[in-house]
Amino acid sequence: MNRALRTAPLVAALMLALSACNPSPAPSDSTPAAPAAAAATPTLATVPAVDEAEAARMAEQVREATRHAWQGYMQYAKGHDDLKPLSAKPRDWYPQPLLMSPVDALDTLLLLGMDKEANEARELIVSQLSFDQDIDVQNFEVTIRLLGGLLSAYQMTNDERLLKLADDLGTRLSPVFDSPTGLPYTHVNLRTGKTSGTISNPAETGTLLLEFGTLAKLTGKQAYYDKAKRALVETHNRRSKIGLVGLNINVETGEWTNTDASIAGGIDSYYEYLLKCWKLFGDEDCKRMWDESIGPLNQYLADEVREGELWYGHADMNTGARTSTTYGALDAFMPGLLALGGDLDRAKRLQESNLKMWRLHGIEPESLDYAAMEVRSPGYALRPEIVESAYYLHHYTGDTRYRGMGKEFFDDFVKHTRTEHGFAALKDVRSKEKDDSMESFLFAETFKYYYLLFAPAKTLDFDGVVFNTEAHPLRKTW
Repeated sequence: MNRALRTAPLVAALMLALSACNPSPAPSDSTPAAPAAAAATPTLATVPAVDEAEAARMAEQVREATRHAWQGYMQYAKGHDDLKPLSAKPRDWYPQPLLMSPVDALDTLLLLGMDKEANEARELIVSQLSFDQDIDVQNFEVTIRLLGGLLSAYQMTNDERLLKLADDLGTRLSPVFDSPTGLPYTHVNLRTGKTSGTISNPAETGTLLLEFGTLAKLTGKQAYYDKAKRALVETHNRRSKIGLVGLNINVETGEWTNTDASIAGGIDSYYEYLLKCWKLFGDEDCKRMWDESIGPLNQYLADEVREGELWYGHADMNTGARTSTTYGALDAFMPGLLALGGDLDRAKRLQESNLKMWRLHGIEPESLDYAAMEVRSPGYALRPEIVESAYYLHHYTGDTRYRGMGKEFFDDFVKHTRTEHGFAALKDVRSKEKDDSMESFLFAETFKYYYLLFAPAKTLDFDGVVFNTEAHPLRKTW
């Protein structure tokens, strides 16, 4: 029997709305009220209209783009981590490939109904992927991409081989937690278990519980959950007196080596997991840590530089003093997180700023000085966060305006990054010069969020899953 036919009912089960699912959350009582100075509503920019028929056409365009990128990978980089879309050559992260693109892509291909491509990805994974490699890997990236991808794909297919791979990987990664503080080392050798990397950041220490916790629930091995949760708690416990975390921390001493606080890369997904771990596991400690964190974020990092225009900048974690007015592509996840936490007012206003950032040069930069509206880091890595936020806001508000934003984002994305063999990152959003890079999160996140934004709501049971930071949907089956 065809493998796609065997898995179709299970995939459908994940995607159908559950009658017992929780309703969309109301604004939390613990969410601080917006300050009076931030009460002004920004003028809403005009966005293209998208009705249901147009949304269906857009969903099909996303599917075609995904197929185009996957075919390029299979032709020129099959069995490797990534495709270099300009030179049509493979790229691997380490001396031995770990199949980053197939693992990151599998649940997206299943979700998009691309059975042929999904079967290709799964066959590559079960026949070629081995974690018995004498290589030092970055725990954070391997966890969110490979462990998250394997777990989500297992839940969508019930293929025990995928869970076996995930369990093997979890075992090999676990030595990172054996530090004096419980904060994980950044790297580990998959074969020897030798750890390295003592200077980490909240994202790398605190963005592990969704994956290790799900692995614990599916395997019955509680140690996975306990070690990852301790890392999250230890990170939170080292916040400053005003409630902020910094950028870099020594995992052996627990001392901060960089006190810059923000929602940018290096910190971003730490905050995301405080809320999401509560939603997936019902862990009240995570809810408490989220409640204790969101207020200081809004007090010290939220910034209104023009009437009604909301951004989130950088501040010193100890004093709260503003250190810079930079915001970028990675920060653009925040409207989605605010919406998930029930703060739709701030979410809507910040997404307007995301749109302004995108429109400055027709595609978003890696980093922007929002006070001067000048690019600070000009690259575009094909990131998903801005459309992720559009998807969350469309889900919670039903406002088709967010589909309009997504159409604008996708049209610009295709116009400026499509190549003969895939999609290429940009070296500079101002000149649109391409870079020979197509990271696996294009499959895991960017295409998935675009598709879900335009597809019918019944495509995925939004309230029945929690997306990890790599957009792998994890479902509470325990």
